[in-house]
Amino acid sequence: MAAVNDHPGELGAEDPVKLIGIREDALSVDEVFAAVGDDAAGGVALFVGTVRNHDGGADVDALGYSCHPSAESEMRRIAEKIVAEYPVRALAAVHRVGDLRVGDLAVVVGVSCPHRGDAFEACRKLIDDIKHEVPIWKHQKFSDGTEEWVGAC
Repeated sequence: MAAVNDHPGELGAEDPVKLIGIREDALSVDEVFAAVGDDAAGGVALFVGTVRNHDGGADVDALGYSCHPSAESEMRRIAEKIVAEYPVRALAAVHRVGDLRVGDLAVVVGVSCPHRGDAFEACRKLIDDIKHEVPIWKHQKFSDGTEEWVGAC
């Protein structure tokens, strides 16, 4: 019997970035989950970011996302960084732009790895880096009539 680390399934896949996108239409958890499916993956981690009804103690009615034209290429750069750091079998990330309502999906990311620990860590790093480095901006509209721009990076 081969040692566990000698099996090719324990390594990252040859081309693991399966889906990267900035979308104006509704996002699909099923699409991201399907994109990260891999027979060698023992762990799949998904993160789904939704529009919440509050922020900083104020009620949020709606928000809009806008992005720089480089946003998708920046997401790909981050994805490539993640697959270089973890044994990723498959990775997917999509972010919404345009006007969203409370409850809408704003971002969906997924990562599959041979083991759950790596999948969790890689998925967390992926979403954290996207939120900190990709030029996507959020325009929140509050119930009291005020508005606020929040920069993702």
